[in-house]
Amino acid sequence: MSLPASDLSKQPDMRTTMELGAVLPRTAEVRDGHLFIGGVDMVELAREQGTALYVFDEADVRARMSEYREAFAARYSQSDIIFASKAFINKAMVRIVDEEGLCLDVSGGGELARALATGFPAERVFVHGNNKTPAELEEAMRAGVGRIVVDSRIELARVSEIAGRLGITQDIYMRITPGVEADTHEYIKTGCEDSKFGFTMLNDFAYTCVGTALETPHVRLVGLHCHIGSQIFALHSFREAADVMIDFMARVRDGYGHTITELDLGGGLGIAYAADDQPPSIEEFAEVTCTAVREACARHDLPLPRLLVEPGRSLVANAGVTLYTVGILKTLPGIRKYVAVDGGMSDNIRTALYHADYEPTIANKADQPRTEIVTLCGKHCESGDAVVIDMPLQQADLGDIVCVFGTGAYCYTMASNYNGQPRPGVVFVRDGQARVTTRRETYEDLYAKDL
Repeated sequence: MSLPASDLSKQPDMRTTMELGAVLPRTAEVRDGHLFIGGVDMVELAREQGTALYVFDEADVRARMSEYREAFAARYSQSDIIFASKAFINKAMVRIVDEEGLCLDVSGGGELARALATGFPAERVFVHGNNKTPAELEEAMRAGVGRIVVDSRIELARVSEIAGRLGITQDIYMRITPGVEADTHEYIKTGCEDSKFGFTMLNDFAYTCVGTALETPHVRLVGLHCHIGSQIFALHSFREAADVMIDFMARVRDGYGHTITELDLGGGLGIAYAADDQPPSIEEFAEVTCTAVREACARHDLPLPRLLVEPGRSLVANAGVTLYTVGILKTLPGIRKYVAVDGGMSDNIRTALYHADYEPTIANKADQPRTEIVTLCGKHCESGDAVVIDMPLQQADLGDIVCVFGTGAYCYTMASNYNGQPRPGVVFVRDGQARVTTRRETYEDLYAKDL
């Protein structure tokens, strides 16, 4: 694994922190040269809590949840928003999801256990995953989860057997692969035919399996689910997915005499990682999605189903940042300038996986223009260990506090202990107050499970 070749033609954009637009948390501001989020000085917070450190703008998260809820409710009365907890989950976030009236998507036993330990209502939990273990399925059903999204015929049989043994009838969705090619990174496309997820529509496989599900005891097929990918800007992809799914629902009604009453169109709305990104708004996403479902149902004379969507990244990514301390500076003339920080691929694997782009700033120089092109490299024993590749930054000095924006999704939840690095803590900020919601790991945590 190594970094891509440096783009020597790239020029600094000279923008200061507050000119970075939609990548910023909504409460971000600069006071006396320092970056503040939620009324809290990021430089002082870093010095108090240590780095690397994840920070979330709680007011921003709540505002986005409210926008989703209200945008869909205004356009479609029978709708629900499901937070995709794989993007970010800790107990504090689960409580916020509950308080804001959203449902919760879990993709593994650990996510479910955390939700239940927080007291989240099990009936508002949706269970996902392409290979849920029998133990995970039983844990979910014993807890009384609202819906299990079935991903294969094998899983359908497992759910039926466990439900029968528990003496219940489990409500299920079937995950359908709609064959929609979303314009996004190949690793996060999930709706095309070559996917490990769901029932393919090729050769009538999904349609045949619906018939099997309707005949399977101890389960009740109430809905269909699809998810075409992540970080999508092209809203027509969601319209196409809705059309495919409603067409399929009409065929199920006509062929089996069964009306599907719930439709989950998944998530995937893109966000601004770079200052020039212009993602669609939550309102625009709601308008396209709700209109597509209404029009498709009208064409087929279908009753409007309960409509659900599963945002994750678009709720928490821009509300979250990561703070680091500069430890080493290294310039390779004509090649690249490295600014080494006290984190890296252990707290943000996305750059190594996808060469993801992020906008950084120096929190203690936030009013200054970003005059250099640098690579923020990590501290790990990998050539490809970087957080930011060839992006503008103020002139860095040892001990500076670097803030990387847009890290609220898939950084904490994909973090590791590579090279024995303790995972960072998580702090929520709001109204000038900072609260630790997940403590920083210690070395003792690393070897506590060793025998």
